[in-house]
Amino acid sequence: MQEYDFVAIGDIVTDEFIELREDRAVVNKTLTGRNILSMYFGDKLEFNGYVNVPAVGNSPNAAVSAKRLGLKTGLVTDIGDDEGGKEIMDWLEKEGIDTTFVDIHPGKETNHHYVLRYGPERTILIKHETYDYVVPNMGNPKWVYFSSVGEHGLQYHHDVADYVRSHEGVKLAFQPGSFQIALGHETLKDIYELSELFFCNKEEAQQILNSDSQEISELLHAMQELGPKIPVITDGPNGAYALAEDGVWHMPMYPDPAPPVDRTGAGDAFSSTFTAALALGHDVPTALRWGPINSMSVVQYIGAQEGLLTVEQIQEYLAKAPEDYQARKI
Repeated sequence: MQEYDFVAIGDIVTDEFIELREDRAVVNKTLTGRNILSMYFGDKLEFNGYVNVPAVGNSPNAAVSAKRLGLKTGLVTDIGDDEGGKEIMDWLEKEGIDTTFVDIHPGKETNHHYVLRYGPERTILIKHETYDYVVPNMGNPKWVYFSSVGEHGLQYHHDVADYVRSHEGVKLAFQPGSFQIALGHETLKDIYELSELFFCNKEEAQQILNSDSQEISELLHAMQELGPKIPVITDGPNGAYALAEDGVWHMPMYPDPAPPVDRTGAGDAFSSTFTAALALGHDVPTALRWGPINSMSVVQYIGAQEGLLTVEQIQEYLAKAPEDYQARKI
């Protein structure tokens, strides 16, 4: 059994990006400030083009991020024995991801999602195929990174928790997907309690905690009470916040070198980079400085992986960062 630094667990998918023409769709703002993408029934809408991006998803994105940052990385995921599955295996092997734990299901289809792009924003049409999820023998990786799986995977969460609990020294990073957030923290109590790291954005934190608080510090402390040792909450242009042993830290965004092309994967880039920094022996303030740089880079490309950086590239961005690009206690 190889010793892994980082093993990601979660669904994998091919994303098909469809670039909508901004004169063929309409965006309206609700009273709560959310944008709604509108199209008329019966219309035939011309679009600008499409791009297929294989082997993505929260956990696969995290695996590629960790591998590019120098960690020995494996991926636990499920695919069908179709052409989409073969394309995904080729992609993972090209990226240097250990595919030992990729479960190929005969007669099953591989996840394929459709991403409607409107400028840098996107709406994703998803359908998780139903697989028999099994936690394999991964040995004792330093970090297990767990994220989005299909709605049929409730027991899988408890199986992952049992594995982490029974393998000394394994640390769990949890970045819940929409289904996992909807389940509620009581249903996933064991996952929350075992998490060394926990990642979500402000709106997700409010949903998880059933809170309307606008104070990030309050949300962080409430999240920590659920179990995670180091909860991390991102707040869009306001930056990221982490609650460590020595208090709450805040990190501003790294300035974009150009307008974002596609925001898909920005959260995955931040969370996985933060985790990888800790796996490499760095502290929380350093992890906070690394994360936004990978997010900034990812949104300059279509898809969640093309812009992921190496340690050397992150150091280059740090060397030319603005003076106020520092993690500060609040």
